Amino acid sequence: MHGEANYPLRKERSDLDLPLKFNTGDEEYLSLLQAVLPKLIDDFQLDFLFYISGVDVLSTDKWGRLNLSLNGCKNRDEFVLRTSQKHFIPLMISMGGGYSPNIDDIVEAHCNTFRSAFDIF
Repeated sequence: MHGEANYPLRKERSDLDLPLKFNTGDEEYLSLLQAVLPKLIDDFQLDFLFYISGVDVLSTDKWGRLNLSLNGCKNRDEFVLRTSQKHFIPLMISMGGGYSPNIDDIVEAHCNTFRSAFDIF
């Protein structure tokens, strides 16, 4: 899942590409994630999940071009983490992206990711 019109303009090929329209918000983003992630786990029989928890999805981000709230970003993280736990899939989390002019938004979103991980695992 990535911003359709975001950098780089020419994207690498992948097994599954989910471009998101400019200004995609919490409801649409989370709905797509909730529909796709469990299916990917079943279809590919994953034995490891590498999760880049980028916060350039935030509405305050100057480059991401998506429109998630801090709560939407937290809900995204919690869904990925709980799904990994439910399926007994080892998980590696990496911070990524985050270009909000307000550094507090970036820090809070990243801290939420690791707070959620601590609570869930």
